[in-house]
Amino acid sequence: MMTPKVSIVLALYNESTHLRTSFREIIKVLARTNWDWEIIFVDDKSTDNTLEVLGKILRENPNLKIKTILHSQNTGRGKTVADGMKIAKGEVVGFIDVDLEVSPDYIPEFVQKILEGADMVIGQRSYKFSWRSFDRYITSQGYSILVRFLFKLPFRDTEAGYKFFRRSKILPLLKEIKDPGWFWDTESVVRAYLRNFKISQVPVIFARNFNKKSTVRIFQDTIDYFKKLFKFYRNVLR
Repeated sequence: MMTPKVSIVLALYNESTHLRTSFREIIKVLARTNWDWEIIFVDDKSTDNTLEVLGKILRENPNLKIKTILHSQNTGRGKTVADGMKIAKGEVVGFIDVDLEVSPDYIPEFVQKILEGADMVIGQRSYKFSWRSFDRYITSQGYSILVRFLFKLPFRDTEAGYKFFRRSKILPLLKEIKDPGWFWDTESVVRAYLRNFKISQVPVIFARNFNKKSTVRIFQDTIDYFKKLFKFYRNVLR
């Protein structure tokens, strides 16, 4: 069996309502490419019937290269993604959010940029406006401005759940990233930038999926994010 060129990590936490549909959409995109690829599911101790849906996917696709990791306890999105990357075999390894608020159609462009020399490719989200998510948009933009100011980053969006890496470069960096949760995104981009990774941005359209129950707590999570950001900033300056 050929070693895959591309590894896609899909972090799961209570994704049962959209997992099968999203998987089909991702497969459609990958099937149109000439690359050999694998899918890596990492479930972070879902409390709904995500594992049941995942089991059906595995039974229905016995000929696809699919790996699974099942966490025995909830660890956070960052560690979930990192665990998947650690068992990836592709020269290019990336992760996208399973709710597909950013379309999988961008995958080939991200992969191609890595193959052309980038070490890391990050999505730069453009939002479809909605008053229902206006509060999250404002806090996200404010956070992005602060991150760019503190670390002198040339990137407008560190938080998009759509990032691809050259595997040989990201694996050593994973040992340095400390946060197991959502702050993993900020930390991975900043550490990569400070280590002179060749980083590219790709503009992507972000459309909020209001049918999915969000785990984000706007007020509390915003405070936690800013606390982690300033603590990380102090540690990096040492």
